[in-house]
Amino acid sequence: MYTAIETYRGVVYPWNVDHVGHMNVQFYTARFDEASWQFLGRLGLTPASLRDEGRAAVAADQHTQYRREVFGGSLVHVTTELLEVGRRSLRFVHRMYDSANDEEVATTEIVGVYFDLLRRVSVELPAIVRERIETLRLDPPVLTAKIA
Repeated sequence: MYTAIETYRGVVYPWNVDHVGHMNVQFYTARFDEASWQFLGRLGLTPASLRDEGRAAVAADQHTQYRREVFGGSLVHVTTELLEVGRRSLRFVHRMYDSANDEEVATTEIVGVYFDLLRRVSVELPAIVRERIETLRLDPPVLTAKIA
């Protein structure tokens, strides 16, 4: 298991609101995208390193659930938790919260693939990513025997 980290904090601006008065889905997606970049950067996959190495982080699959509306002026934040690590991919979940009451308002689960831009194929995640992932690993619970 891995610890969740905060990857985004912001406000719902009036231009983020649609004709029904709540934040439009495109702005949920934009915030989750920004959270993805913060998360990947924390793992060593910064935009600069990807560009310099001819690599990309590609979203291969994404599923979003909207739990509750948020309105203009709402403060929101996102936490990200790593769910699974493959040789060439990561699966993680973003959880968006209303910062006023910490109520979860939306989630999105993403499978991201590490990609070679020249060869157009997925490639193995670099060692730096695996090292940094270890810093997010939760210590396993300590089992203690009860003495009678």
